[in-house]
Amino acid sequence: MIANINDTRLSFVDEGQGQPILLVHGFPLSRAIWQPQIEALSKYFRVIAPDLRGHGESEAPDGVYDMNIFANDLEALLEARQCGPVVLVGHSMGGYISFDFYRRYTQKVRGLVLFCTRAGADSEEGKASRENLAQRAEREGAAAVAEQMLPKMLAAATTSSRPDLVAQVRQIMLATSIYGMAGALRGMAARPSSVDLLPKIAAPTLVIAGTGDLIIPTQEAEAMARAIPNAQLRLISKAGHLASLENASEVNAILQNFLVSLA
Repeated sequence: MIANINDTRLSFVDEGQGQPILLVHGFPLSRAIWQPQIEALSKYFRVIAPDLRGHGESEAPDGVYDMNIFANDLEALLEARQCGPVVLVGHSMGGYISFDFYRRYTQKVRGLVLFCTRAGADSEEGKASRENLAQRAEREGAAAVAEQMLPKMLAAATTSSRPDLVAQVRQIMLATSIYGMAGALRGMAARPSSVDLLPKIAAPTLVIAGTGDLIIPTQEAEAMARAIPNAQLRLISKAGHLASLENASEVNAILQNFLVSLA
């Protein structure tokens, strides 16, 4: 499906019926990382999964994509789909967006799943690294970004044993626009810390991390779960930063149990 959202064409799926779930992918990816969850959860719930602006099949306007731009896109998409409060599931950059969405649209979040993400802002070194990668994308294209990020995107065991999944993730990255890559990288670098928000989160919250995540260590998930009142923590075995694809069956079971508890 395609919707014109904030003057940008966004591609998305809206499948199933019942309690609505909004799946928000990370960088530099697309809703394709959620395909196992879309297939499993849409049997019981309504699942909405967009390609964020600049990613997947969505339009890629030039400029910096601040997290509030993504959050406003999501809110407008929910309005266009006449969708009430959602369980918001944010992976990596999608988690950063979820924090911004929660600040702006608290009443539209029925539950929160923070998936392989962190609450803190980038260090100065991290900001410089993102800018360097944005410039590399502009010079050399999406393949250069995939080359740099792919070795860290999956757990080491996944990379060595599942070449088909490595190839799939590479293709997802290559489909991301250069404008989308540069815009998102600069937006992530500019994002504020959300650490101060954590104790104020009132929505039921589930924190998920892959035990083999080479990008965001599990200590980040553990710290978020301690700081958010009554948050649940689940660590996914045999998975890295893309646990939704690496160990889909375990992720699906955990998400389904959480969603049933909210119902």
